[in-house]
Amino acid sequence: MLPRMASRCVSSLIHVFLVVDLSHYGRIRVSGEDRVQFLHNQSTANFEILHEGQGCDTVFVTPTARTIDIAHAWIMKTAITLVVSPVTRERITDMLKKYIFFADKVEIQDITEKTSLFVLVGPTSNQIMEALSLADIVGQPYGSHKHYTVNGMPITVGVGNIISEEGYSLLMSPASAESVWKALLGHGAIPMGSNAWETSRILQGRPAPGKELTDEFNVLEANLWNAVSLNKGCYKGQETISRLVTCDGIKQRLWGICVSLPVEPGSTISVDGKKVGKVTSFTTGKQAFQPLGLGYIKRKAASEGDTVVIGDDVEGTVVEVPFIARQIPPS
Repeated sequence: MLPRMASRCVSSLIHVFLVVDLSHYGRIRVSGEDRVQFLHNQSTANFEILHEGQGCDTVFVTPTARTIDIAHAWIMKTAITLVVSPVTRERITDMLKKYIFFADKVEIQDITEKTSLFVLVGPTSNQIMEALSLADIVGQPYGSHKHYTVNGMPITVGVGNIISEEGYSLLMSPASAESVWKALLGHGAIPMGSNAWETSRILQGRPAPGKELTDEFNVLEANLWNAVSLNKGCYKGQETISRLVTCDGIKQRLWGICVSLPVEPGSTISVDGKKVGKVTSFTTGKQAFQPLGLGYIKRKAASEGDTVVIGDDVEGTVVEVPFIARQIPPS
């Protein structure tokens, strides 16, 4: 349960059924006999324990565990499909190709232009699954996905919508997109634009490349515990991550910050006149939402419910946000 202050910022985000066209997001297909082991070694999640029809979040990091992007992965029969940010699509594709060794049976293909991606947002999105005869996906674990047809068009539907475990992702060919979009609108979906999507991302607290995910911050400072395996063996960034955990070396953490006035990303966060962090994203919190920022704050300087100062004189309250609150550090 979120504290009362936090709930004014981030609860009840969506009470209607919304649909967002995220076809500009990157889709990368990893195929070949060695695809599972390859991604297992190139990102933070444990791919070896996953089976066809399952999915997960995984983080691509630098050798020193600095964050590049969170990818959402679907384990399919003959390939693994990754959904990544539009700003990291080329970098991750090129990086994966670079690390294919001569003996590796792996193929990397950017399928962004060959596919379309819609996501459903809000608790009432379960109703559209039932209306479209897709009800057997409802209640399945995050990342689970199945193949269906909608209006005779093939489509893959997965649980979760990138920023939240609540909702669904729909992957299809561009030829199917118009028919599927019309079907969703016909069942009461309301289109959401890019500005509203960014507001929802911040309210949910999902880190984004170039903002919360940069060379300044490592994957554990971003609090992305659910996407990190600590016992799967060697992978890129693994030594740094293990050292951070073993030596309690995590120096800062990502939080939500409720504020009464607008603030700029990059603004300092202070406690008792001392700089303890900075703001990375901000939304004015339109309609019923109070303005909310995301930012990194030094450990022990402030935690949930504490008061901080943004810039020179804007007072803020540190709050948990849903995406980060769901991340469970190891005991």
